[in-house]
Amino acid sequence: MSKSSFVEFAAIFGRWLAPGNLRPLLGVALLGVLLAHSLNYLEIVPLRRLDALLYDFRVRLLARGEVDERIVIIDIDERSLAELGRWPWSRLRLADLVDRVFGQYGALLLGLDVILAEADESSGLPALDALARGSLGQNAGFLLALQALRPALDYDGRLAMVMRRYPVILGFHLSSSTGAAQSGQLPPPVVIEPALAAQAGSLTQWAGYGGNLAILQQAATAAGFLSAPLDPDGVTRRAFLLAVHDGQVYAALSLVMAQVLLGQPGLHLRFADSVPWQSGTGPLEALELLTARGARRISVDQQGAVLLPFRGAEGRFRYHSAADVLAGRLPADSLRGRVVLLGTTAPGLLDLRVTPIGEAFPGVEVHANLLAGLLDGSLLHSPAYTPVLEAGLVLIVGIGLLLAFPRVSPHGAVALALLALMLVTSLNLVAWAVAHLVLPMASGLVLVAAMLALHLFFGAYLEFRARRRLAELFGQYVPPELVEEMSRDPARYSMQGRSAELTVLFADVRGFTTLAEQMPPDELAQLINEYFSAMTDVIRAHRGTLDKYIGDALVAFWGAPLADPQHARHAVAAGLAMQAALGAVNQRFTARGWPSLRIGIGINTGTMVVGDMGSRHRRAYTVLGDAVNLASRFEGLSAQYGAGVIIGEATRQALGDWRCRQLDEVTVRGRTMPVAIYEPLAE
Repeated sequence: MSKSSFVEFAAIFGRWLAPGNLRPLLGVALLGVLLAHSLNYLEIVPLRRLDALLYDFRVRLLARGEVDERIVIIDIDERSLAELGRWPWSRLRLADLVDRVFGQYGALLLGLDVILAEADESSGLPALDALARGSLGQNAGFLLALQALRPALDYDGRLAMVMRRYPVILGFHLSSSTGAAQSGQLPPPVVIEPALAAQAGSLTQWAGYGGNLAILQQAATAAGFLSAPLDPDGVTRRAFLLAVHDGQVYAALSLVMAQVLLGQPGLHLRFADSVPWQSGTGPLEALELLTARGARRISVDQQGAVLLPFRGAEGRFRYHSAADVLAGRLPADSLRGRVVLLGTTAPGLLDLRVTPIGEAFPGVEVHANLLAGLLDGSLLHSPAYTPVLEAGLVLIVGIGLLLAFPRVSPHGAVALALLALMLVTSLNLVAWAVAHLVLPMASGLVLVAAMLALHLFFGAYLEFRARRRLAELFGQYVPPELVEEMSRDPARYSMQGRSAELTVLFADVRGFTTLAEQMPPDELAQLINEYFSAMTDVIRAHRGTLDKYIGDALVAFWGAPLADPQHARHAVAAGLAMQAALGAVNQRFTARGWPSLRIGIGINTGTMVVGDMGSRHRRAYTVLGDAVNLASRFEGLSAQYGAGVIIGEATRQALGDWRCRQLDEVTVRGRTMPVAIYEPLAE
């Protein structure tokens, strides 16, 4: 690349990176990043965490709150453990519990949020069997007595016998860790059409399991898995309805209980339609329970999971202590016609979970919430096309803000951002409440907030630059208070040459040449500096713009760069004030042994050119024109007429009712027609 090409490229690149261009570029870049995140091409972990927190907030905000009377929880709580002994209890006690739940209290269905994986040896039967195989193996009386006692001592068998009489759903555990153990017996897999089962590859694959004793599993009506996924932050927000082990599909406890309550319906998997850039069918999007009353659709994600429909804080279902059930202390209708879940809230039994509702939420109530949602058909879901919806909303809001922000004031931008936040939030809440659809919020909210921050930051930066540039341009000409006033709207002011009606003032020291010959140079410099400072203070106090110093002369004008409808009155007032201030200056000069000064002032009003003028080497903000020259002529006449301030006809007319004394009509150099001159009197 040649040097000229590099310089040209650098100039173009520099213009692209100018603050005015950088703002939209950063806005577009931000929009692109958030779109990539929404479509899962880019993973921004803090946004995912923010989405999770916003989801938790909506769960707490929109939870229904009322108690569901259809489902009751029998709780193995601390009081039960204190009264009946530590867990695990004997199967004989569990058999009594199951028999009371159905036989005494008339429950409709019982689900166990516990796993009965090990044989109950508390009766001593295994020890007696060991004797029968050993030293007492030939004792006919012992063997006969053992055979008679076996049914009573086989606690697992007695529990199985009770379970065969009632609708009991067992729970079992699935494990995803490599090399996980496989113990107990699994229930029969879910019956799914073979063609659809082959497409269920997106379901979560589980390596190990912990099932129930074979005798109990075979006696139960059905069984469902208890495992639930944890989000990366350790919170339980979802629940799997289906899972795969060794190529077989199994259902969750709550789904199995719902199937039994609905009459053991068939189960179909529904997949999204294929799209042009995919082969075969789309991802899993729903389950269908085929009941006698028609199909009941359950929307799921690609892994066969649903968002848990929490009804509210802990206690949205009736709890009864297991000790009270076993003691027969419950009211007679406490469980009648209701679905019962057996679980535990005792801290030592490790079935407390972190959820959006609480940090120690009973696992059994998680299952209860899911079962209630399945029965109501009110499960929240986030389907496979959710990223497209999120990206569409982000795109619409982002483009709208990119186009609108540059056209509004900072206050308007804040109002527009609030409106956009309300739009994103409202659409999200409506989708949640009406369609049970959960859309991510973080991308939209962060987009609005970040774009507003970019707009305000660059707006403030550009405004600061404009004010600083204004101060640099005009600070040496006009008072700071006028620069401050101009900085409220910097775009209105520039140094570009323009024609305007202004008032200009010339002030000159009389006899300065003689005075300069009499004073030492250093004292002369001090004198003129102090004089100019005092006169400039007066000009600034009267909102004037200092033009220049020419030797011992001073030039100022009014009406630019800040418009001043009273520019003539302010200029004349400044001229009279300069004459008055000169007295105090002369007193200080006399005290130092310096000569007193006398000045003449000429003021004229008229159309003149004002702006940044000069050569390519040096420029200044000044005024030009015939009206300016005329003011200089008036200043020269002041000594002749003995007047401190002389003004022209145009200025006198602009003063209105200000009292003036006409001095003469004179023909000045450069004009053929005489002009009237006046001396303004003190107001």
